Amino acid sequence: MAEKKAPKGTVKKLIRYLGAYRGRLVLSLLFAAVHAGLSLLVPLLFGRAIDGIVGAGNVDFESIKQDLLLAGVLIVVSAAGAYLAAAANTRITAGVARDLRRDALDHINVLPLSYLDSHPSGDTLSRVVNDVDRLADGLQLGFAQFFPGVVTILGTLALLFILRWQVALTVLLLTPLSLFTARLIARRSFRYFRRQAGVRGELTAVTEETVANLKTVKAFGQEAQRQQAFGDVNAQLKVASLKAIFISSLTNPATRFVNALVYAGVALTGALGVIGGHLTVGLLTAALGYANQYTKPFNEISGVFAELQNSLTCFARVAELLEAPAEPPEPADALELGDVRGDVELKDVAFSYDKSREFIKHFSLSVKQGQKAAIVGATGCGKTTVINLLMRFYDVDSGTVTLDGHDTRGVTKRSLRGSVGMVLQDTWLKNATVRENLTEGCPDAAEERIVAAAKRTHAHSFIRKLPQGYDTVLGEDGGALSQGQKQLLCITRAMLADPDILILDEATSSIDLATEIRVQRAFDRLMEGRTCIIVAHRLSTVMNCDVIAVMDAGRIVEQGTHAELLAKGGAYANLWNSRR
Repeated sequence: MAEKKAPKGTVKKLIRYLGAYRGRLVLSLLFAAVHAGLSLLVPLLFGRAIDGIVGAGNVDFESIKQDLLLAGVLIVVSAAGAYLAAAANTRITAGVARDLRRDALDHINVLPLSYLDSHPSGDTLSRVVNDVDRLADGLQLGFAQFFPGVVTILGTLALLFILRWQVALTVLLLTPLSLFTARLIARRSFRYFRRQAGVRGELTAVTEETVANLKTVKAFGQEAQRQQAFGDVNAQLKVASLKAIFISSLTNPATRFVNALVYAGVALTGALGVIGGHLTVGLLTAALGYANQYTKPFNEISGVFAELQNSLTCFARVAELLEAPAEPPEPADALELGDVRGDVELKDVAFSYDKSREFIKHFSLSVKQGQKAAIVGATGCGKTTVINLLMRFYDVDSGTVTLDGHDTRGVTKRSLRGSVGMVLQDTWLKNATVRENLTEGCPDAAEERIVAAAKRTHAHSFIRKLPQGYDTVLGEDGGALSQGQKQLLCITRAMLADPDILILDEATSSIDLATEIRVQRAFDRLMEGRTCIIVAHRLSTVMNCDVIAVMDAGRIVEQGTHAELLAKGGAYANLWNSRR
């Protein structure tokens, strides 16, 4: 199997994020140099102290005392340097993680729905949360051990050359063996870490899917099946993790073996120097200390390389998200809609999610200002897709969608969507107060206006019974509210926005019949003078529409009023008669 390398340019992209913290990086390097540099002088002072013990009754206590005191001072200052370097490193890694998450969320907001529809939300969440966390962990480890390690290696070599060049040469000749071993293992561990990160994303997706739909899982008795699905992916993660961790864990013992060879070589060369009178016992002790100091960073750096492979893998997954093509930019001369009348027309529209298979074909529908239009048909015929095209969540493959005579592709999306209010079958409520949820599309709405809208939709009666009324925090996805109450809040939100065009996609599907009748009356008042497009399965809600379009397999097969379509005795009449 060919080894899978990090995507080209991954390191450069990471360096760009680190570049925002140049000042702190310089401080981190400076403090690391202080820590490592001063710690290198300590063995030399200990060696001098040993040489101060010349023999029995001949000990230079004053010299030993000075060396030991100076060593103590250097150790304290070195520790302070290590602390300050760690503080700088923590700020850098936390900042990079924050910047990455910010950019990822900003990019998600400009991604086309086609991307989000084709990628599991759990995997996307794993990239933004888990992968960024693992990158931060790897960077923290790298900064903590790599910078001081490099300084220690270079400083040790310099001091060994000063003490005795033969000892330094022995160390230098054995160094490539340690580097080759670490590199060989790190290259092989990368593909396993990449597989581990990918499966971790799958596991997050399965978990998120199960938790989000736990009621459905329990209702259909699918606990065992979901547990099996989780277990299968978890088993894959176990295998991938074992391989990644096992391969990467070989780095430390392999480099330790090489380091033992280095220590033995220094001991042998140094001992020969002592015998030949070229080296004192104290300096040999210092050289052996330097051998340990020299080899220790290789052990740490080899472990850092393995962790950095994991970190680069995680960063590559985040970078893939950041590089996913965003929605095409709007034309420089895109029209900013002002006063919208509400004339909507779809002319010979064609669209498909899968470009190899047709879906919406030759779709044409005209809705004049103030008219109510309904789109009905069997499940999967393309009703909601038409709404997606109207809102430009997707762009048509051919044909045109116009608003007040303007092709919507030449209109700014913000002004287009700002003129439309939508109430969908699926509710969306954020973890905030009732008031904040209601004013999502109208943040400056006065209290009187909020309450008036809630009364019109008959949501006020249950809102005032909540613990803090309009200041009650709902919790995730509406918390303990019933589905019908959630939908009433979404309807109130649309009413409060006071849109020029209203789109209702099964907007009253979760409301009881008595409330639906009252809400429908409120909608009737809201829709006066406004264009309204209704997607409905419950045909009783569209009887009074000015035009009803009946869809089948992506086409309009019938169009007319309720009475006209019943008189035809076609598809609409069959739908109407089948409701009983």
